[in-house]
Amino acid sequence: MSDPLLRIEHLQKSYGDEEVLKDISFEMDEGDADVLIGPSGSGKSTLLRCINRLTEPDGGDIYLDGELTSGPDYDVNDLRREVGMVFQDINLFAHLTAMENVTLGLKRVLGMGEEAAEAKAMAQLEQVGLENKAESYPAELSGGQQQRVGIARALAMDPKLMLFDEPTSSLDPELTGEVVTVMKNLAAEGMTMLVVTHEMGFARSAATQMLFLEGGYLVEQGPPGQLFDDPEKERTREFLRRITEAEAEGTI
Repeated sequence: MSDPLLRIEHLQKSYGDEEVLKDISFEMDEGDADVLIGPSGSGKSTLLRCINRLTEPDGGDIYLDGELTSGPDYDVNDLRREVGMVFQDINLFAHLTAMENVTLGLKRVLGMGEEAAEAKAMAQLEQVGLENKAESYPAELSGGQQQRVGIARALAMDPKLMLFDEPTSSLDPELTGEVVTVMKNLAAEGMTMLVVTHEMGFARSAATQMLFLEGGYLVEQGPPGQLFDDPEKERTREFLRRITEAEAEGTI
């Protein structure tokens, strides 16, 4: 049996006196698409930011492909080549075209030449359905298209793991569907993904497992069928009932 691609052991993080992550431990195998759920302030975004060390954890260990990445000797730049991240805020460079946004990291970080970088970028734009928008600037794209460029930019680095931090939270329902479709396709193609989202349709259809965080604790984890239909914890049942109702009413 192969080692997990991502292993988190006893992760802790505090901001002042507030302990945001409390003894978090879980694993992900290569090809898993796991969904993090929980109320606002439960530690979901902090957990993602600790994994790629935008935020430094205070305790515990993080292993990627068997290598300790949370220690002081691991080069954070190497880590961010291995772990792609898509944020809820769409962080494209406004003065660069979609193509230029995607090629920037390929050229500056990986040292690729112009022709090779553009070929790689076009392949990624095609993967997210935007090959016809390569020369468009962010202001000429919808929010959903901008977020898909952001996904293409992260994918272009050939990461081992993709982190998504509520990538549809700023989008209206129609544009949300565009991004969710891309994410479902990535999951079907075997991309290892850890996703913070309120899109329960995505969780039901694409997640390998779901992890419910509340108050900094990992309350429950398991496959979607278990958490939706027969959760062990009453708090999990209550949260999923509320969020499913809100989703049906269009209030989230």
